[in-house]
Amino acid sequence: MAEVIALIDYGAGNLHSVHNALKAAGAEVTVTADPYVVRAADRIVLPGVGSFKACAQGLNAIPHMIEAMTERVHVGGAPFLGICVGMQLLADRGLEHGVTPGLGWVPGEVRLIEPTDLAIKVPHMGWNDVAVLPHAKDHPVIEEGEAYFLHSYHFAARDWHDVAAMTDHGEGLVAAVAKGNVLGVQFHPEKSQAYGLATLRRFLEWYP
Repeated sequence: MAEVIALIDYGAGNLHSVHNALKAAGAEVTVTADPYVVRAADRIVLPGVGSFKACAQGLNAIPHMIEAMTERVHVGGAPFLGICVGMQLLADRGLEHGVTPGLGWVPGEVRLIEPTDLAIKVPHMGWNDVAVLPHAKDHPVIEEGEAYFLHSYHFAARDWHDVAAMTDHGEGLVAAVAKGNVLGVQFHPEKSQAYGLATLRRFLEWYP
């Protein structure tokens, strides 16, 4: 029986492109805003573009969705993937348009990219390297490569061991976080061509 991949629909702008990319990677995807579907899912994917505050509000607006996600991931052990702002929401809080609480699954906060070199443009947009950190070299999903990024805020993790990969944009920026069965990528696998599809395939084959 095929696995149920729950792609959470909370109004994120990249929902359909992530859906198409997961299908291209071989997944049978259920796009859902139903917490009961999420509680029964084999894997959960949280997309996200735009501001941390707007995405957090959208997720909170779905009754019992965060409780369902938390139960399925932290009690049921389902593999979880957060993409772009979906990754940022894993933090304790975001500092975009005021202070907004996040899920608190990966300790840290989401801050504005503030390069010291004025030649470095914000947002960080375009293709950039994904460099896997030594302690995460054996992670089954995250590998070295080049991916597409588009963000003005970055994940400042509290614990270095939760960071799986970095990229460089005038300074080191977190490209991926990993904590148990929870994974988050700042880049857009749905826009990262062969590297992105390979990342999604590895996620679909991951049994943490």
